[in-house]
Amino acid sequence: MKKRILIIAAFLTCLTSFVSAQGTNESPKGKAIIQVFGNFHSGFGHDNDDRGFELDRSYLGYQYDLGKGLQIKGVMDIGQSDDVNDYHRIAYIKNAQISWKTGKLTLTGGLISTIQFNMQEKFWGYRYVMKMSQDVYKFGSSADLGLSASYKFNDWLYADAIIVNGEGYKKVQKSDGLMYGLGATLTPAEALTFRVYYGLNETTEPNKKDVQNLATFIGLKLDRFSLGAEYNKMWNYKNVSGDDYDGFSIYTNFKLDKKADLYLRYDDCSLGERSDFIAGVQWKLGKYVKISPNFRWSHKDISGGHSDSYMGYISCYFGI
Repeated sequence: MKKRILIIAAFLTCLTSFVSAQGTNESPKGKAIIQVFGNFHSGFGHDNDDRGFELDRSYLGYQYDLGKGLQIKGVMDIGQSDDVNDYHRIAYIKNAQISWKTGKLTLTGGLISTIQFNMQEKFWGYRYVMKMSQDVYKFGSSADLGLSASYKFNDWLYADAIIVNGEGYKKVQKSDGLMYGLGATLTPAEALTFRVYYGLNETTEPNKKDVQNLATFIGLKLDRFSLGAEYNKMWNYKNVSGDDYDGFSIYTNFKLDKKADLYLRYDDCSLGERSDFIAGVQWKLGKYVKISPNFRWSHKDISGGHSDSYMGYISCYFGI
């Protein structure tokens, strides 16, 4: 563990020293990162009386461009923990990274964003309404401690690789295993995107198996319409041999005008034997605020039958 921290620290130190030695005529510039996700929700029916206001998540940070392709970023993630009641807030460092871009190559080190479903989340575009299905069902983490590299070969081919601890950004490393990931993105046409990603989260514990992930994505984005679909597979969930799960997600949106759009999404995952449907409308209230009334249906198979849940949400976003 200490060796890995020293390697990452050495990488960051060398990268900073190298870029500083190049000299720069560019003026440093930075910007604040502030994002707040909240909602009011209410269940439908006498079997679902869950209702109330919720501050789901807040991101607070700062990004600073030093010039010559060098950038540093720090972000705090303030949200609720699964282990305590909602009125307890937990703060984590989500990003503490330095990146360097030169030509078609970008290198990033520290507590970095991962590459497993980052593109899908940006394509979906409504993170404050709902996380990606891979994030919901813990197929992978959105950030981790390590290194990543990306390279743009040409206008239609982009590749990236990552090596991190594999525990995510909310946990310290418990074992000596690492997580390795490799992805490729193809854009054969301006509106069409294909992506495939494979990850291996190794374990050094006896009688346990490495966790493997496959994430595939196809997206079509036009001026007023977008459609995305993904299929995801995970082998050896929680390092248990043969405990395999898969799932798919389909999402689309229609731009009604410059300030309003309609979106739909359907998820299905064998982990938890659950399906979810979301339908909503988003309005942009100026530059920094979005509001989205949405309806959610959740279906879960249980022993001897199934359970259905119906919820109404008014999701809100503030960000600069």
